[in-house]
Amino acid sequence: MPSGKILVAQGGGPTAVINQSLVGVVLESRRFQHVTRVYGALHGVRGIVNEEFVDLTQETSHNLELVAATPSSALGSTRDKPDIAYCQQIFEVLRAHEIEHFFYIGGNDSSDTVRIVSEEAHKAGYPLRCIHIPKTIDNDLVGSDHTPGFPSAARFVAQAFAGANLDNAALPGVYVGVVMGRHAGFLTAASALGKKFPDDGPHLIYLPERVFVLEQFLADVKTTYEKYGRCVIAVSEGIHDASGEPIASLLAKEVERDAHGNVQLSGTGALADLLCDEIKAKLGIKRVRGDTFGYLQRSFIGCVSDVDQREAREVGEKAVQFAMWGDRDGSVAIKRTGFYSVDYELLPLTEVAGKTRTMEDEFISASGTDVTDAFRLYLRPLLGSGMPDAFRLRAAKVAKVLKP
Repeated sequence: MPSGKILVAQGGGPTAVINQSLVGVVLESRRFQHVTRVYGALHGVRGIVNEEFVDLTQETSHNLELVAATPSSALGSTRDKPDIAYCQQIFEVLRAHEIEHFFYIGGNDSSDTVRIVSEEAHKAGYPLRCIHIPKTIDNDLVGSDHTPGFPSAARFVAQAFAGANLDNAALPGVYVGVVMGRHAGFLTAASALGKKFPDDGPHLIYLPERVFVLEQFLADVKTTYEKYGRCVIAVSEGIHDASGEPIASLLAKEVERDAHGNVQLSGTGALADLLCDEIKAKLGIKRVRGDTFGYLQRSFIGCVSDVDQREAREVGEKAVQFAMWGDRDGSVAIKRTGFYSVDYELLPLTEVAGKTRTMEDEFISASGTDVTDAFRLYLRPLLGSGMPDAFRLRAAKVAKVLKP
């Protein structure tokens, strides 16, 4: 006899709207009479193998709505990347608890986990419906126009660079802002949406989709500085040389690596400091400053796109509908229709799992140091309403008397 039990979990880096997807799953599930319990796993797949569940059926709708509007992962997350043996443990726990529907909110690695668990259930002949719900600020899931979490992070990046540009214009110099994105430059490219006037920064944008050449970078900075008397630069943490080696590891004396052996790009200010040192040493510019946006761009509570909130809720709701009314597992994808509206599709897990989307060539300028109008048109609707604007004095000059 069916148990009517559902399990939902959150994985990977938190976002400003991931709880909207969680609440979308919980509230939509309650609409189906055969659903008896909705469980949440604490700290993603690690919580599943440790059987650390909470009963979300007992949450009030009011409190769920408050949580939905709160950034970061309410259930907690994990950076674990399950292999087949790990996924077999996940499946055994799901079967022991008689879970019939498994929803995992996350990015590339999470979609691959769902794929493996789905395959294990099929092998065992166990009736488990597995649905991957998209989430990532990197916007690098294959098959989606964009992913929940990216628009809000992009809104933060655009506004942060608009502010950095104003500061840089008041006290001219060189400013370097390093933005998250190991393989995909969408978030760094969002800095371009902070520009209002032609001479506004960022004047230079460097993305991991293009090879980074230090000598050319210095030449670009020199030319821009001579033209404007200042230079604002947006740099992706994942910039690399022709061999694919991260610039951060080439310039650093000591390289920090994460638990998976990858060069640690996020959470340190190394790349910004190293590029600033190169500019000071090679170009002789004295006022050079660098920032690493780090975790700030992921769950910033005061900078959330209303479009992102709405769509993050809907992908959670649609995941439940696909699970209850469909006959297959899959990954929910956002598809753009019309000038700006969206629809949702369920893609086969094999089309999404373990794959990485990067910025399309049509979004990157010929110089490789800017974005195109096509990208601006792509991103602008996602940023939501109420984007702040910056203005200038018209500054009518008064004739000099002592020094004409």
